[in-house]
This record gives sequence, C-alpha cells and structure tokens, in this order.
Amino acid sequence: MTAVAAQPTTVSAEESSALRPPWKTPIALAVFALLSIVLLIVFVRKGTSHVEFTANQKGAVQIPLVNVAGAPTEIALAILIALMAIGSILLTRLGRRTPLWYIAIFAILFVAGFLVWASAGLSGQLNVTDLLTGAVAISTALIFGALGGVITERVGVVNVAIEGQLLMGAFVSAIVATVTHSLVAGIVAAAVAGVLVSFLLGVFAIKYAVNQVIIGVVLNLLVAGLTTFIYQDVLLNNITALNNPPAMPRLPIPGLSEIPVLGPLLFDQNAIVYLMYVAVAAVTVGLFRTRWGLRLRAVGEHPQAADTVGINVSRTRFWNVALAGVIVGVGGASFTLGGVGAFGANMTNGAGYIALAAVIFGGWNPIRATLAALLFGFTENLQSVLGTLNSPVPNDFLLMLPYVVTILAVAGFVGRVRGPAASGRPYIKS
Repeated sequence: MTAVAAQPTTVSAEESSALRPPWKTPIALAVFALLSIVLLIVFVRKGTSHVEFTANQKGAVQIPLVNVAGAPTEIALAILIALMAIGSILLTRLGRRTPLWYIAIFAILFVAGFLVWASAGLSGQLNVTDLLTGAVAISTALIFGALGGVITERVGVVNVAIEGQLLMGAFVSAIVATVTHSLVAGIVAAAVAGVLVSFLLGVFAIKYAVNQVIIGVVLNLLVAGLTTFIYQDVLLNNITALNNPPAMPRLPIPGLSEIPVLGPLLFDQNAIVYLMYVAVAAVTVGLFRTRWGLRLRAVGEHPQAADTVGINVSRTRFWNVALAGVIVGVGGASFTLGGVGAFGANMTNGAGYIALAAVIFGGWNPIRATLAALLFGFTENLQSVLGTLNSPVPNDFLLMLPYVVTILAVAGFVGRVRGPAASGRPYIKS
C-alpha cells in the first residue's frame, strides 16, 4: 500500500491578510493617546478637582468628597493611556486582537483624565452619580432602538427607520397618556405606534422588495413631517388637553436603591428603565437560546437554506420587524413619559441614527449594542454636566461631542465586523 505524502497547506495573501487582526483599533488608541498627551501634559490644568458621589443620595452609606490634585493625576493618566496604546500596537504586531476589556479600561482612563482636566480649578463639584444616572436616562431610548435594530438586521432587514419609530412612539404616547391620564395606556400606544411604522417598512421592504435604506429614510421624513404638522397645528393650540401627560414616578427598590452610586443608577428608576432591563435580557436570551432566535438568525444569514427546511422567510421577517417596532416604540415613550413630558417637534434629534450606529458598533449583539448605546448616552450627558461646571471646553464642541464619538467609535474601534449575510437583501422565492 503506497503512502501518500501530506501536502503542505498554503495560505493565499488575501487569506493571510484576513486572518491578521485589523490595525484600526491600535491606530485609534494611538490617536487618543496622542490627544491625551497634548491635553493632559502639554495643556495641563493645575488646581483641584472636587469629585462627589453621594451628595444628593439618601442612604446610610455616604462617600465623602474626594479632592483630586489636577496636574499630577492628569500626567499619570496620560502616561498610562500612552502605555496602553503601545500595548495594543504590540498585540497587533504579534497577531493578536486587542481585547474588549482592554479597550474598556482604556476608555475609562481617557474619560477620567478628561473629567479631571475639565473640572480642575473650578469651584463647582463633579457629581459622578448624577453623571451616570443622567447617562442611563438618555441611553434608554438608544438601547430600545438598538435592540430593535439588532432584531431587524439579524432577520435580514436593514432598519434605518428607527428614528421614525422612536419619534412616532414619543408623539403617540404623549397624546394618549394625556387624554387617558394613564401612563400604561401611553406606553401601550407607543408600542402600537412603533408597530405601525414597522408595518410600512415590512410591506415595502419585504413584500415589494424596495431598497431598505431608501424606504427607511423616507419613513423617517414622513414621520417627522407628520408629527411636526400635527404638533404645530393641533397640539400647540391644545396643550393642556392633548400634550400634558402625567409624570412617570421613580420606583426605588427598597434597600438596593440606597447602595452608593449603583443604587440610584440601577435601582431607583422609572418603569420604562426597568422595562429596558427586561428587554435587554429577553432579546439576548431569546436570540441565542431559543428556537425563535435560531430561526431568526437562520433567515438573516441564509434565507435559501432556511426556506428549504420549511421556514417561511417572508413571514418570519415581517413579524420580527413588527416585534422590533414594539420595542423601539416603547423606547420612544421614554422621551415624553419618562423624560420631559410634553412632545416637541423632532425631539428625538437623531437618536435613531445613533442607535443604528450602536448596532454596528456592538457587532449586532444585544449586550454589546447596549454598551455602545450607554457610551453614546454618556457622552451626550457629559456636555450638560460640563456646561453646568463652566468648563473651559467650548460649548460648541460639547454639543457635537456625542456625534464625534459616534463617528470615531464606528470608524475606529469597531474594527473588522461582518453583519448578517442576507441583511438588506430581499428574498424572492424561486
């Protein structure tokens, strides 16, 4: 019997390049490290930064005011940030990806250095608890939008209409809650409003195979125009009767709400935030641990194969797009019922597009998309906090900060990602 010599496996240049970790992440970290050196060392700010944690919190445990020396802390953090950027470069040269926890620590150090620099020498106090709780409040709508985006894109439909679903949810929830004097009715109405927008997206994108990006943009413009028209011609003339919903109270969990920092952050929130916790857990478990999630992902990855095993691709896509509309619509209610109360024209202010960026930044994973949405919400709340402290950072820069972070996150930190293979491709059964 003749032995057959094993042939050496050859890897093409393209395959070898695909196996190597991308340089986007280390380059992005290096840019931020250079920025931190310029900001924290070259333009170091002297003075003391006053940081408080529990000043506005009721509880048995109180954390005293922390006075942080500006210049030494800024220099030390800049050095640590630079060393971590070098570490990311070395990992990439060795053919290893920069871990997510590594990027998270880098981001925390950079934010800490920026906060110390921005508040050094100011008479005001930087309240960390208020900063984080405000970030959660702002991120709530983004997280609902990101969860809806994950579901629709996982099933094979690009959902650019998240902005319209959020806006319609905010609009309808304010009117219904005002008329019925019921917060529950307002939340249910917001879910229905999100479904209605999703139905339009599903009909045109799935049944008639219209370009999904175009129909999403059109729906956003349609909802923005419709709600603005009704707001200006009807709601402004009947504010008390149609645009004055009841305030949603906080529901503190006894004992847990008194934990320093984490208590007000997680356990002293309104009902919509608690619904957000449930939604994140339910979507994550459902997507990766249930038959529903398996079918959904199969349709988004390989609709032809799913069709051959008896899965109705069009029906699966349509009803999951509708489910995503329910989730995003409830997120829209957080703008009115869980936020300012009254509806305002175009009050979502691009939150749907940021939620879509969170979907991409999170790699179409519910947990990671939630973390990305929290990051964007934190940067948006940061502008308000620094504004109240009379920070030396120009106000115009603070206003554009959330969008700059969104662009940098998607372009720099996301690295090489692959969305669902059939996302955006209409399926026509042969």
